[in-house]
Amino acid sequence: MILRQTGRILLWLVAGLLSLVTAFLLAAWIGSSIPRNSDWTEPADGIPIMVASNGVHTELVLPVVTPVKDWRTTFPSAGQPRPRDGWMPTHIAIGWGEREVFLNTPTWGDLKLSTAIRIATRGGEGLVRVGHYVNPQPSEYYRTIRLRPAEYARLVDRVETLLPPQPSGMPRRSRTGFDPTTLNYDATGRYTLANTCNQWTNDTLAYAGVRIGVWTPLAGGVMKWIPQPER
Repeated sequence: MILRQTGRILLWLVAGLLSLVTAFLLAAWIGSSIPRNSDWTEPADGIPIMVASNGVHTELVLPVVTPVKDWRTTFPSAGQPRPRDGWMPTHIAIGWGEREVFLNTPTWGDLKLSTAIRIATRGGEGLVRVGHYVNPQPSEYYRTIRLRPAEYARLVDRVETLLPPQPSGMPRRSRTGFDPTTLNYDATGRYTLANTCNQWTNDTLAYAGVRIGVWTPLAGGVMKWIPQPER
C-alpha cells in the first residue's frame, strides 16, 4: 500500500513537472510570436550589428567604433590586442546572463543541479559578458541587421544602463571566468526564467526600435525575427 501511494505521488509530481514545462514552452512560443515595433523596417544603409546565438544563449555583436559610440571608453579591452592571438578587436560581443553560469559553467554538463534549482525557483544575480571578435562573418549563428544612428544610440543607452555607476575616472572592474577570451562585469538586473539572457537581447533590440517578439526566454524566439544571410 505504501509503495503504491508513493508511486502515485511520484507520477503526479512527474506529470505536474511535465505540465509546467509544456506550459512554459507554449507561453514562450506565443510570446515570441507577438511582435513589438511591428512597423519597423530595416534601413538600406545604417550601422550593421549582429545578433549571435549558440542555440541556447544570444548576445549582441557590435562594432568597436562608430560615429555614435566608441566602446573602448566603456570597455578598455576593446582597444587592446587579444591575448590569444594579438589581433585587435573590430567587434565586441555583449551578453547579459546569470553570474554563476557565466563565471563557472563552461558547458551545460557542468551546470550544478543546485544552481539550476536556485535559478528556476529564486533566480540569480546578473552579469555582463564581453567577448572580443575580429571581423565576424554573417552566418546562421551570426545574423546581421542594420540600425539607424538614432536606433543604435538607443541600443547603446540600453546596454550602458546595465552597468552600475562608478566613481568618475575609475576603470571598470572586470573578472575572468571559464573563458579567458571574455571579460565579465557587474551588472544590474536579476536573472529569472521570465527574464533570461535572451529576453535581455530581445528587450535591448526592442528598446532600439527593432521589430522583435514580446517575450523570448529562449534563443529561438529571438533569432526567428532576425533574417539569415543569403547564400
